[in-house]
Amino acid sequence: MTEIIDGKAVASEIRDDLTDAIETLADADTRPGLATVLMGDDPASQTYVSMKQRDCEEVGIESTHVDVDGDAPAEELYDSIADLNDDPEIHGYIVQAPVPDHVDYREVIRRVDPAKDVDGFHPENVGRLVAGDARFRPCTPHGVQKLLAHVGVELEGADVTIVGRSDIVGKPLANLLIQKADDGNATVTVCHSRTENLAEKTRRADIVVAAAGAPELIDGSMIGDGAVVIDVGVNRVDADTEKGYELVGDVEFESAKEQASAITPVPGGVGPMTRAMLLYNTVRAASLQADVDVDLP
Repeated sequence: MTEIIDGKAVASEIRDDLTDAIETLADADTRPGLATVLMGDDPASQTYVSMKQRDCEEVGIESTHVDVDGDAPAEELYDSIADLNDDPEIHGYIVQAPVPDHVDYREVIRRVDPAKDVDGFHPENVGRLVAGDARFRPCTPHGVQKLLAHVGVELEGADVTIVGRSDIVGKPLANLLIQKADDGNATVTVCHSRTENLAEKTRRADIVVAAAGAPELIDGSMIGDGAVVIDVGVNRVDADTEKGYELVGDVEFESAKEQASAITPVPGGVGPMTRAMLLYNTVRAASLQADVDVDLP
């Protein structure tokens, strides 16, 4: 019987486990503070921001939101970032992507204080991750690691194929999984749009992580018997539903689950973990800035 990995349940456990750390910080007169910054009125981004604010409220993290007009010059966004960098009550913050076309997102990331970069995207934090001294693990890759641990996957010596080479998921996850650590020591192959014979590389993997942003790119014929499948993709496709669409992953779920020993659904798999690990990073940021030792799950 294939195990359907319940990301919502695992994320809920992580949020519960953060309570003790938040109470420890409270005893030291520190309440973790997370800010979200949104430039423009993208509906999906607005939804993500509201969900993150709700998550903060549930665990006792102070939530702040900053709206910047989508037509404003980039300098207005940069000013908001500078204000957050200087605010001692804000321990971490994220600038929700995408930003308008006239704003250079890489410049946005470079202006974020690395100590408050709870996304883990600042070049300094990327460098520290690659060097094996991560201040913050990016939320989605860290969430994938937590899901693999939940399933009880033995990563040491395992063959992992990651389909997707983004700066947000593919690259950092590959770096984390190859590191000499209890949740690393895997042998990792990173595939992408120029990869030839993709199916050969996914079929021989013990673990397949799909993060290409391509609806149902991988089907059951591309999964080896008993592999663990982690589907990071969330894609909106036309469907005969009340909304006129449905959400699907990068994996064709029904055929893949016939081959896999464990698989994440979409939605309800990796997505909740990404949000939970943002809370984790915020608590870690607060503990580092307040110089208070806390136990993190």
